[in-house]
Amino acid sequence: MSKDTVTEKLYTLSTGDEVYRYEKSIVVFFKGRRKVLSTSVFNGGYHENYNAVFNHDAKQGAGMPCEMLAPTYTEHMQILSGRLGLNPETVTGMGTAADMENAAIETLSYQNLTVTAIVTGGIETNGGRVGDPADFFKPLEKADKAGTINIMLVLDTDLPPGTLTRALVTCTEAKTAAIQELLEGSKYSNGIATGSGTDTTIVVANSESPLYLEGAGKHSKLGELIGRAVKEAVKKALDKQTGLNPQSQHNVLKRLQRFGVNKTTLWKKYLVAGKKGDALLKPEFLAKAEALAKEEKMLTYTSLYIHLLDQFLWGLLQEKETKDGAEAVLGILAQAYGIKPLKIEKKVSQESMTEIWQQMFLAVLQK
Repeated sequence: MSKDTVTEKLYTLSTGDEVYRYEKSIVVFFKGRRKVLSTSVFNGGYHENYNAVFNHDAKQGAGMPCEMLAPTYTEHMQILSGRLGLNPETVTGMGTAADMENAAIETLSYQNLTVTAIVTGGIETNGGRVGDPADFFKPLEKADKAGTINIMLVLDTDLPPGTLTRALVTCTEAKTAAIQELLEGSKYSNGIATGSGTDTTIVVANSESPLYLEGAGKHSKLGELIGRAVKEAVKKALDKQTGLNPQSQHNVLKRLQRFGVNKTTLWKKYLVAGKKGDALLKPEFLAKAEALAKEEKMLTYTSLYIHLLDQFLWGLLQEKETKDGAEAVLGILAQAYGIKPLKIEKKVSQESMTEIWQQMFLAVLQK
């Protein structure tokens, strides 16, 4: 039986609502009255008459583009709702390119309050930092870019609409914190990613709960549980979908990728400056570079070097402070690997700092 046809009961929420995975979707069926706040373009906004919410894997197959069942995204989602046995008028849903079997579910409780986050995610191709340059400006959602970090957050408490909105803000902060703790870079700038360009979130509150809360910010217990549950679920989902985790990030080339440094740029510089007599074959070079990139000393001190560059670009360190600190770190690395210390001769910039680091890395690799 293919993954597309599997029907599986994933979870029973504290609200009594049941969570199923089938037809490449995860659906939460409501057992009673719920307040729903959705960022989806399909039936999004605030509603009190919905009977389900869903998350759908829109891919036609592994490595294939997303499937469109109609000319517009809204019509597509209406048809999909019918396929799922849902009334298109009383449901909101979201699309993604992530696999539903890689969803992460995290539940936390405090006294009679329970919070559950159901998350799918993958930002290896679409991760970005808020404020990055963008070129999309159309009145309708672009059909070929389905959401990549999708969150269904169920709160077993009743809330006024404003507090439900604050819960959405707290949830978004938690998602961003999870990505920043993994130091995943934006694909559109040199910044650390804060999400993807097409993330979607649905927050559900239990209208029938005897518990009624008016706070969902960081000073409230509800806000704490939202933050912890969403952070953990986002990290688990990213790990399951693409292997993004602390172990995979224990690599200087992963940390420097957002600055345009990778094995390809290093190989090109090696061809220009490498030793001609005993030059490495490309697979030999790549293997040695990957091994060096994971060494503890290289990773530890390069991480400090990168943070100096970040603080310079953010305006938190002046040029002389950055230069002095960066050259001190380069000196420590040079001493650790027994090579000649390098200096930043040009004006401090992203280009000058990454250039001198690559020279140092190649010097160590060829030693």
